[in-house]
Amino acid sequence: MTVAPLILVVGPSGAGKDSLMNGAKRRLTGDRRFHFARRTVTRPVLAGAEDHASLPRERFEQIEAAGGFLLSWRAHGLAYGVPTALDAVRRDGSAVVVNVSRAVVDEARARLRPVGVLVVTAPAPVLAARLAARGRERADDIDHRLKRAADPMPTGPDVRVVVNDASLKQGVDAFLAGLRDLAEAAVAV
Repeated sequence: MTVAPLILVVGPSGAGKDSLMNGAKRRLTGDRRFHFARRTVTRPVLAGAEDHASLPRERFEQIEAAGGFLLSWRAHGLAYGVPTALDAVRRDGSAVVVNVSRAVVDEARARLRPVGVLVVTAPAPVLAARLAARGRERADDIDHRLKRAADPMPTGPDVRVVVNDASLKQGVDAFLAGLRDLAEAAVAV
């Protein structure tokens, strides 16, 4: 049985991953080739922030211990998970697109093939301005996120890069091109 790819969207905070994913999702409405996944996060749902399922940490850890996540990780004092139910979506033929930490890419490549990686990035001044504008982090948190942005991103033949430093339309166009290319490359393997 052929399994559709898991497409991991990674990149530094402020690169615009959620904006590009939301724009792509709107443009692909009704296209069953792609399914945009909701992560589970131990953060309350905030108006204007990413769409996610919110859980208290204790409940998150219970689900995690029971094998309820394909991938899970910790970052910025929060726990994040990708629900195992998404594997059925892949078996039904839809590529699952999900925003994850670059720290889980190698694990996903080893356990959840086929996998594609879509790196979304932007120049440091753009990242800094976007982080400040969203108003969720303190200045020291922004500094930490900007330092982390300089860490290496995944590389390899399963990676496509989108530099999101222009208009939202241009960013979504580039994101969709990378997404389609990764889905087609996974089918060819």
